[in-house]
Amino acid sequence: MKDMKNGIQKTTRVSKTDVKKYSLLIVFGFLSAIAIQENIGIEHLIGGVLTASLLLVILYRDIRRYKPAYLKNYNMLVLLGFMIVSTLFLGRFFGYVLINLARGIGFIPIESTLFGIPISVGAMLVMLLFDFHTAIVFSFIVSLLSGLWLNNAIFPVYAFIGSLTAAFSVIRCKKRSALLRGGFYVGLVNAMTASFLLLFTGKFFTIEAASSVMFALSSGISVVAIVSVMLPLLEYMFKVTTDISLLELLDLEQPLMKNLMISAPGTYHHSVIVGNLVEAAAEAVGVNPLLARVSSYYHDIGKVKMPEYFVENQSGSLSKHDKLTPHMSSMIISSHVKEGVELARQQKLPEPIIDIIEQHHGTGLMTYFYQKAKEQEGEEKLSEDEYKYPGPKPQTRVAALVMMADAVEAASRVLNDPTPARIAALVDRIINHIFLEGQLDECELTLKDISEIKNHFSYILTGIMHKRIDYPGFNFNEDSKKSQELPKRDNEGLNKEPAKANKDKSAEAKM
Repeated sequence: MKDMKNGIQKTTRVSKTDVKKYSLLIVFGFLSAIAIQENIGIEHLIGGVLTASLLLVILYRDIRRYKPAYLKNYNMLVLLGFMIVSTLFLGRFFGYVLINLARGIGFIPIESTLFGIPISVGAMLVMLLFDFHTAIVFSFIVSLLSGLWLNNAIFPVYAFIGSLTAAFSVIRCKKRSALLRGGFYVGLVNAMTASFLLLFTGKFFTIEAASSVMFALSSGISVVAIVSVMLPLLEYMFKVTTDISLLELLDLEQPLMKNLMISAPGTYHHSVIVGNLVEAAAEAVGVNPLLARVSSYYHDIGKVKMPEYFVENQSGSLSKHDKLTPHMSSMIISSHVKEGVELARQQKLPEPIIDIIEQHHGTGLMTYFYQKAKEQEGEEKLSEDEYKYPGPKPQTRVAALVMMADAVEAASRVLNDPTPARIAALVDRIINHIFLEGQLDECELTLKDISEIKNHFSYILTGIMHKRIDYPGFNFNEDSKKSQELPKRDNEGLNKEPAKANKDKSAEAKM
């Protein structure tokens, strides 16, 4: 009975959420109807609202089927509705300006000004802020609505082709300067489309043709100018992270990156290698490679607060943790997650990167310090929870990738003879340990994805840890032989075996 009650409550909650989203569609349908109104009257308004709402419901159902992740973020739904309404109002504004310009000049046919309306702006922005699939459906809906507003049968064809071109032209846009190329393609294709449509309507050899082609070419310039202004504003207002803003975060002049290089050079090098690993595996599991790399660069920025307590930044054989209790050491090590989140928020890093910083250790046990504490205090007096990271577990595939790459790269440092077979065995063992510990339970990785990740990690690590031939007349290993024989210390404790473990198990130690 209790289960039935809970089930009814859950169904009610879901239905309320759907009602809220459908209400949002009606609101944007009403605004879209106002944008396409040519004649004042209640009949026209009701018809416009119903038509626009129907098209928005189709868009919503498409998103629900193919891009359900957007439904979890209310901001993204609001942004998409805003893009539809703003594109229509922007089109009306430019239409008004261009028509009055033609009337003022006198010899330009008013019909040709329609080809100068930059309706492709919306599709280009949706491609940059969302994805190509959403941009296609968006282009279809806006094109139909613009045809209703202009009462013109050929304009929807012109608008749809131009919008698709705008979306295609920025499909791999990584720099803001690349928008210029997109605008060039939009203007060129619009001019061609305008020529074809004029030929179809029998107006190609009239005075209207030349001005129509000129207006179509100029629309590309308008699209670039508007997108360049609106994109940063929309990114800031709706907290959206684009590839362009991600690429800017890779600049080594960024304050956090510069501080990491100077204060914790070992951590910086570790982060770069982790970035190489996750980028190689990202495309195989269907996530954004650029987001994966940028997140890897920033995942350990919290270590700049106390870099000397992390083994990759220690230059001598003595460790700061030798004089601390295991519990105190575990608190210092786990604090780098909290410190990283605080630094990221101070520098206004995108929310997806902050989430990955918080989740990249999950709720993993710092085994080294836990085992050390058991030896000193006895198992009955200890609680594992005191030696675990605060979490949460990775919620996305990118966060899970960073977690696995972080552990694998650190563990690879203890391999004495890094042959391809040993590296593959280490990667397999570390990732299996993370999987069996339940750290991947809350993300969307499949067993096939995990297999692909293992293969890519092994390939990249084998290339990084390749052997070199000895230089004749030099013996570089003679002075460092004793230091190499010292036991490997583990200060971070993710997926690690006890200090007394055998040589094979030491390969899992987190450096």
